[in-house]
Amino acid sequence: MARLLGVLGGMGPLATADFFRKLIEETPAQRDEEHVPVIVYSVPQMPERVAAITHGGESPLPHMIAGMMALRKLEVGCVAIPCNTAHHWYEELQHASGLPILHIADAACDELRKRGSAQPRVGLLCTEATIAARIYQDRLAAHGIECVVNPLAEREAFVRFAIDAVKRGSLDDAGRAIETAAARLFERGVESVILGCTELPVALDAIRSAALPRCIDATRALARECVAWSLAAS
Repeated sequence: MARLLGVLGGMGPLATADFFRKLIEETPAQRDEEHVPVIVYSVPQMPERVAAITHGGESPLPHMIAGMMALRKLEVGCVAIPCNTAHHWYEELQHASGLPILHIADAACDELRKRGSAQPRVGLLCTEATIAARIYQDRLAAHGIECVVNPLAEREAFVRFAIDAVKRGSLDDAGRAIETAAARLFERGVESVILGCTELPVALDAIRSAALPRCIDATRALARECVAWSLAAS
């Protein structure tokens, strides 16, 4: 049997559920037994990641480490975190737990590479904390790709609004807002937009957005990396 995959989730709960669904969709299984064995740790009561990074709020790191240690006790072989902003603490989580973590931004950048076209500029939709932590910018720059984000006013009006709307269950409102933010980036000349917050694919899926084919879904990219890890570990 393949080694257990651990999921450090709950950030937020619907994004974790979306990741789990995509993990199933991306698995080339013909019957139940061929799917990835998974343990999901979903505790939404962790301190807010964005506030910790941008406003010096309570750090979620001790809570995330507790989740990692719970997964370790269950003998998972690898961990996925379906929250982009949480990867600000990627190194600390790996060091404290001793568990390998598949990096969501690396998965998204690999998905961009697989699309095959040279893209000098790529749009990014994500939290303010993900921007501040440079979770995507440095990885894209290493490949000679400029990262383009919406101006602050647009991020507040559309991106932050959409993320908050998903968390309160207003998916259609969220979808329309993030579709507008993506459209503004396409107007600025990017070919692709990375959905660098796991709430955002949920929003665009809800309205069946025409923008989806031009977007890199970091959640699905992470799910694909998890499937590849599981198949290699079998």
